[in-house]
Amino acid sequence: MSYWQDIGVHRDAMRRLTGGEKQVLKTISLPNRKEKIRILYRRIGPGVFLQLGHSMEPYTRFYQAFKTIFVITMGLLVILSALTGWFMARRALSGVTAVTRTARQIADGALEQRVPVKTAGDEIDQMAVMFNRMLDRIQSLITGIRNMSDNIAHDLRSPITRIRGLAEVTLTTKTGLEGYTQMAASTIEECDGLLDMINSMLLISQSEAGASRLVSVSVNLTRLLADACELFQPAAEDKEVSLNCDLPEETPPLSGDVKLLQRMFANLLDNAIKYTPAGGRAQVTLQTRKQGGIVAVIIRDNGAGISFGDLPHIFNRFYRSDQSRSQTGTGLGLSLARAVARAHGGDIAVQSRLGQGSEFTVSLPVEAYRDLP
Repeated sequence: MSYWQDIGVHRDAMRRLTGGEKQVLKTISLPNRKEKIRILYRRIGPGVFLQLGHSMEPYTRFYQAFKTIFVITMGLLVILSALTGWFMARRALSGVTAVTRTARQIADGALEQRVPVKTAGDEIDQMAVMFNRMLDRIQSLITGIRNMSDNIAHDLRSPITRIRGLAEVTLTTKTGLEGYTQMAASTIEECDGLLDMINSMLLISQSEAGASRLVSVSVNLTRLLADACELFQPAAEDKEVSLNCDLPEETPPLSGDVKLLQRMFANLLDNAIKYTPAGGRAQVTLQTRKQGGIVAVIIRDNGAGISFGDLPHIFNRFYRSDQSRSQTGTGLGLSLARAVARAHGGDIAVQSRLGQGSEFTVSLPVEAYRDLP
């Protein structure tokens, strides 16, 4: 009964009961207790009112315990969430940090550096893979530029040295007009060789970049190859090489640039004759392949052949294998041939064995066969 010592009758509750309400519920606070008390007033008869009370101590204790547990739990969750977020952010940004570190090393000149790729397969790993591919491409281009610069310097040095030597000899030993005329003729010949090399390099670069303008006309490939064989027949006879051309009477018309195609096949025929010893043979074959919608020009010989280690590099500019260094040339013929083939939507494949000969296959698309099954 200690709860009821300070509890009186609430006047507002009595007024509402006399006013007609059946029951009134009041929650009050006692000055000397922490918990509140809930009081129920009810009219049970004329002039008789019932007052019931219930201590809210269990609810107060439950609320205090809940508040304590909630605060502690939420504090722990906030700390755990912050640590988890920090860990995930560090893990997610570690890939970006690796990319940044690699980019800084590459900027300092370490072109061989690559971004480490993890096995998670997420977006950061995909970005690292693409970044490494881009670096491989850039490194290959820079390496190609360096090699090409070295090769250009090497190939330019020889004719320029010959021109200077010829001029020096002429100035020191020749006194008549005939000597100077001979020097001018030799200088023009050397300059023509330099111009041919430079024009070939420009043509290759334009073809590979897609900037060259093809003068496309309908080309009779049988006639073009027959003219090329006829042109190189004297050179083959002088070297005692048998040149055979197996060409069909009619082939579907090919859309292409006549001059570029002539130069491509001329380079391939010249190589076949140049690297075939006396008594050997070179053959040109033209095949139509309806299933692939292409025509294939096969130029094979039984000459010196190409070593396995040189095959991946023979189409690079200025590349010359050991067995080709004894022959004249700049190392641009095969590179130009492939650039022309690709500019026409085709390509060149090669099969060769050292000492047994080579076989170059030029595949060019034919409009008449593209839609056939």
